[in-house]
Formats: sequence, structure tokens, C-alpha cells
Amino acid sequence: MDKTKAIIEELLHNNASDFEIAKVIKAEINEYSKTLPALYQKNGGKDFLLKHTQKIDNIIKLVYKITLRSMFGNFMPMKNSIPISIAALGSYGREQLCVYSDIDLMIVYQDTPAYNTKEIIEKMLYMFWDIGLKLGHRVHEISELKEVANSDITIKSAILESRYIDGSRVLWTEVENRITAIRKDKPKKYIYAKLQEQKMLHQKSPLSMEPNLKEGVGGFRDANLVFWIGKLLYNAPRIKDLPNTIIEEDDYRKFRISLEFLFRVRSALHLASGKKEDRLTLELIPQIASMMGYADTPKAHINFAKKTTGSLRIIYLYSKIWIEAMIGEMMPDLYNNCLNLTTPQKNLYGIINFLNKNANMTFEAHPKLLKSIIHANKPELLDQKLYRSVKEIFNQTHSYSTLKALHTARALKYIIPPLKKVIDLPQFDGYHRYSVDMHSLRALWHLENIKDDQLNKLYTQLNKKEKQLLKLVVLLHDCGKGRKKDHAMVGASLFRIFAQKLDIDKNLLDIGVKLIQYHDLMSITAQREDLYNEKTILQFASIFSNKKELDLIYLLTYSDLNGVGSNIYNEFTAKLINKLYQESISSLQHNTILSMTARKLKKVSSLKRNRNFITLSKTLQRKILSIPSNELFVYNGINRILEIIKRAEETKRFNYHIQCEPMLSIEIIRRDDLNIGYLLSKLTRINLVNLQISKLYDGLKYFRIEFNESVPKEDKELIEKIIIDSFDPAKEASIIKPKIKKSEIEIDCNHSREYASMRIRTKDQKGLLAYTMKMFDRYNIDITSSKIYTGKHRVNDLFLIQKDGNFCNNTNNIIKELTE
Repeated sequence: MDKTKAIIEELLHNNASDFEIAKVIKAEINEYSKTLPALYQKNGGKDFLLKHTQKIDNIIKLVYKITLRSMFGNFMPMKNSIPISIAALGSYGREQLCVYSDIDLMIVYQDTPAYNTKEIIEKMLYMFWDIGLKLGHRVHEISELKEVANSDITIKSAILESRYIDGSRVLWTEVENRITAIRKDKPKKYIYAKLQEQKMLHQKSPLSMEPNLKEGVGGFRDANLVFWIGKLLYNAPRIKDLPNTIIEEDDYRKFRISLEFLFRVRSALHLASGKKEDRLTLELIPQIASMMGYADTPKAHINFAKKTTGSLRIIYLYSKIWIEAMIGEMMPDLYNNCLNLTTPQKNLYGIINFLNKNANMTFEAHPKLLKSIIHANKPELLDQKLYRSVKEIFNQTHSYSTLKALHTARALKYIIPPLKKVIDLPQFDGYHRYSVDMHSLRALWHLENIKDDQLNKLYTQLNKKEKQLLKLVVLLHDCGKGRKKDHAMVGASLFRIFAQKLDIDKNLLDIGVKLIQYHDLMSITAQREDLYNEKTILQFASIFSNKKELDLIYLLTYSDLNGVGSNIYNEFTAKLINKLYQESISSLQHNTILSMTARKLKKVSSLKRNRNFITLSKTLQRKILSIPSNELFVYNGINRILEIIKRAEETKRFNYHIQCEPMLSIEIIRRDDLNIGYLLSKLTRINLVNLQISKLYDGLKYFRIEFNESVPKEDKELIEKIIIDSFDPAKEASIIKPKIKKSEIEIDCNHSREYASMRIRTKDQKGLLAYTMKMFDRYNIDITSSKIYTGKHRVNDLFLIQKDGNFCNNTNNIIKELTE
């Protein structure tokens, strides 16, 4: 800067043009701008802003000096004699000027005939424009300051925080007298207007995953409001200079640490984006975190975002408390609708009991109540007395109000330990708009304020303990996030431990664990799966296998989606979820199918964790998991299933495996058509006890045929020939027709949405199954699965058949062929 001043002095001496001088200053500014990243790394926070402010001060002083030299030449009077004063406004006035923020100036003058003050100011402003300084300026004659201040609260705020830079100190003394008069003029009107402005800004920019650091909840405007009101009522030059009856030292320390952190974030945000930017967007987080010394890892990015959110919440909390401490007695009506302690409470137990007693209606916590929560005595760990009070929170009509108060006062992680790791935790999934804790609280609010008539009816039908459980589940459904393991499983474990300490009934506790384990299943199934596919419905309903559980997961899903953000639970989503709910209710009548589906899903869950399964290709894994047969999974162990799959992968046309002892069993995997009727007819001399048919994938089908007799090993070659011949469509076998009565056959084409069934209950006869299967082959009917049972000389055979085939169109012919 000294070198620049020397060059300018020489230019002035040589009567250089204003344009030439402006070029020198502009070059100085450009060189300075290049040093800002390094300056930021060295200083950071408020110190960086202060140094930047001082640099701009020096440039403004230099421009004013050049202007005066240009106007007066060698006859320049003392600056105090020239009736012009230059003041900084806004963040510049508070010495918190960020890199790309507007440089707000106020130029005050007194219109004295002896000086061409307006020409001086005009020439100075032209110089500012020539050097490229981004100014926001106000020019006022001193007599009009009060009138201008009363015209707009933003102008009044700016004037209240104005800071002298250069010009006449004599005039500035008079300006300060005018500011004192402005400060004392209609303070209530000003404060009320600023609080209304704050409310609108908070509604426009709530504390989300992409917070507005300036105008959003907990942003610099909240801190500034404390300063403005403090300046207005106490003429305090800084927040920390307010009386200690308003601000306690430990509280201010937390506030100042958070504010310093946010100063650093905002400066990095401006430098990273290369413009005036106050919204911390997700895509900028890695770069800004790196600038602030965080490692370039997802975990470090999460920690940075978490600290940012936490800092904003602390600014919001203490601003709220301090503003009320300053204006509460002067403007008590502002807090008439807030809940405050009727008698002082020194411990948290008493405060929670007070909140519970008032949670029969919604309430907003009074700032004094928030302060009481902050400073309440708390045992190191929750004791039984506190656990009982915490449990009672979830018995109230408006649990949200109590929990919101505790959350605002930064006490929720203490009261609800499972939430400790998710307080302020961001969610970088491009879906959630809020941090985990805020999302969970919003979900609880939506549960207590259901707008869907059907869901509201389901909720009101729950008994007191069921409502208590559901509220706890909604609050804790995401408490397992932020860990390496699946958050639903971790959350379920945390819920179980906490619910046990709250003494939740065992049967309800188990339901709660299930709800958290599968809390997003209804949403995912409804929005991603085919709801006209019975397999989809059965898989879902097999987990929530009674109406009560379906009601609870429906209510949880509604709350969860609404807690994500606006328009997530919309008309389209609501219809899909309702359809899944209604279809699942209808499926409850199919108890056997649901039971089998549930057992299959349990086996699938174990299969996914199996080391040998994990080593398979992702494509093959998906094929295995898409196998429609329940029986293949239910009646075979994990290793056995993988063995069958291995053989299936090796199958070109067909392969088979024969076991002669201790009982004869035959396994066949085929791509080509198998004449199962022919195969069974050739083996009618041996008593068949089980036939398992399972569709696999890619046109493959698995058959397992079991008998209750062994056969000599030398017969193995004969059985092999029979199997091979069964793939020859020209082969025919004569089978003795069994004797079956019509009353012994049950056909149900409405067995389920996708399957029809046929059951035969008759006396055991040789060739009965062979004849039946041959008849199915003749009508080209595809058997999905079968269950064969023989006991006490009678059979009870059940066949499941897909509806999209030829079965239901030929039921009369089938009955006729089997019975006549």
C-alpha cells in the first residue's frame, strides 16, 4: 500500500488525470484480492474480516484524500473544517466485512455555502466506481438523518451501527448526537418491526441441509438483532458489553465460539464460490471443509456440516434468550402465548414434569424456560426418576412441543440418549432436507397433526400404550444413522435398549423393533415395486403379518415421508402407499402363504450374509433372490440352495442326481421340457411321498422327487434311462387311471391374486400322482409348486398353478378326466 501511495503522490504532483490514478488503485485492489486465500488461511474468522475491513478503510481514506487534493490543490484546509464525514454501515460498520459483501457507506454532509460539498462527494463517488469498488452508498444532509431513519427499519439499523471512517470529526460528533436521538425515538416500534422481519426470514430460510448463513435461522441476522437491540436500549458498542444480568459469561463464550466458526465458514464460502454467497450448498461443502482444515473424507465433511448446523442452533438459542431478557419487561405481550415456568425449577426432572403437565395443548417455550433447561441440574446419567418422566412425555397429546423445547435448549441428546449421535447430523443423500434430529422431530409433529382422514382414524383407534410406542418409534426411527452398519438394524438395537429402560411392554417393544428395522420398507415397496404383483404384496405383508402392525407401519411411513420435506408425501405417493396397505390387509387371509413367505424372507436374509453367496456375481445374486418359489428356500438349507444354484449354472439341457439310499430321491434341473407324467409312471412300483417343483430363473426348473423305499444300486442305470427318456416327447406310458370322487377334488381359482390351487384328498393309489401330472402335461399346465402328503393310506396333494396359464379355463375338463 505504501508503494501505491508514493506512486499516487507523484501522479498528483504531475497533475495526472483521475483515470490514471484510478488505474493504480485498481491494480492495488487486484493484487490484494489475489492474497485473500493466503490471508484467510493465516487469520480465519473475525480476525480475517477485521483485516479485510481495515484494508477497505485504507482504500476509502486514500480515495477521499485524492479527491480533496484534486479539488483544493495546494490550498486544502484541515479535514475537520470540511463538513463531510464518511461512515461504514452494515457488516462493514461492524468490522465484519466479508470478501464479496457490499461495502455499505454513508456520506453525511452539511450544506455550507463556503464549500462545494456536493461536488466533492460526486467526484469521490466517481473515483470509487472507476477503481471498481462495489459500493452500496447513502448520501444524506445531516438535518435529514432522523427523517430518513424513521422511513425504513433497515436504514435505521444501518445508521445505529454506523462507524466513522474519515472526514470531519466535528461533523461526526454532531452525527453521533443525531444517532442518539434516533436510538431513543420509538424503540418499541422499531423492535417489533425487526422481530417481524426476523420471523419472515426464518420462514423463508429454515435451518435445513443447505442453510442460509446470513438470513436463515441462527444466521448472522439473529446475532445482529441482539446487537441492534442492545445498541438501541443500552448503547452497547458490542454484544459482550451488555449487562451481565442479560448475558452470562459461559453462555457468551459458547455463542462467541459458534459465531467465530460461522465467520470462517462464510469467508470460505465467498472465496470458494467467487461471489457473494450466503447459502452453504451441498456441492460446496467438500471445498469449504478443506479450506477450514478438515480432511477430504466423507466423515470429515459430515463433521464439518454437523458443526455448522450446531453453531447456527447455538446462535439462534442465545439470541432468543438475550433478546427476551432485553425487551421482556418493556414488551411482555410478545411472549404472552409462550409457556414459562410458574415456579422456579432447579433440576431437569421438575422442568420435564412441568412440560408434561402442559402438553395437553401445543406450546412454544418461553426464552426464560429455555434458559432454565440450559442451566438446570442434571445427573450424569439418567436415573429411574428421570426415565419415568421421559416415558411420560410420549403419553401426552403434544409430545412434540416438549421435545422441541428440549431440542432447542440442546438437551434432547441427554434426555433421549439414542439420539446423541444424530443431533445436527447431516444427510447427504439428495433426498432429506433436514438433519436427522430435525427430520425425526418433524415426523413426530406430523404424527400428532395428521391431515389424512383415514390415517387419523387409524391413529385415534390406537390405545394409549400403542400411541406411546408409535411416538417413540417415530422419534427414534433414524437414530442408528451415522454408523458404518445398516442404520435400521443399529436403530432397532438402540431402541430396544432404551425402550426397556422406559419399561415398555415386551410385546409392544418387539413390534417397535420390527417397525424400526423395516421403517422405510413400505415407502420403498410402494414407490419402486409392482403393486399388482402378488409376490410384492406377500413379501411385504409377511413381515407385518397382522392388521395392527400394518396400521402402525402405515402411520410411521406417513410421518416419516412428511418429515422429509414439503411435497414428498403428495397425492400420488399417498395413493401408492394406501394401495399397498389395502392389498396387504386383503392378503392377511392367506395365512399359509404369508407364513411361507415370511420363512423364505428369513432364509433370504441369512443367504445375503453368507460368504459363498457374497462371492457370486451381482447378476447371479439378483437372479437367485428373484426366484419365486417359497419352497426352495424354506425346505433347503443355505449350502443346499447354493449347491442347487451351482448345478443350475452348469445346466445346458438338463442334469440329474440320483440317491439310492437310505431312500430313493431324484433331483432334476432342466431347461428342456420334462415329461414328468412319463417319469412318475415308470416309477409307480416305488411309493412316492414328496414332489417339490420350483421355478428358478432363465427358464430353469428344479424337481425333487422323494420315495419311502430304497433301491439297489444296480437299478440306478435303469432310473437314469427313465429320466433321459422323460425328455423325449415321443415317449408315452400307459398309466392305470385312479379312482377319485368329485367330492375329493377342490379347485380354487381365487386362491390368491396370481395362483390357483387344486387339492386332491383321496385314498392312496399307485400311479395317482403320475396320472395327475400326465394330465397337467396334456393341458400344458405349468405347476408352480406342489405339496405331496401320504398318511394312513390316504393322500392330501396340493398343487399351486399360475393363473395366466390354461388351468382355470379347463377346470371342468380336469375334474371330468380325473373322476370319470
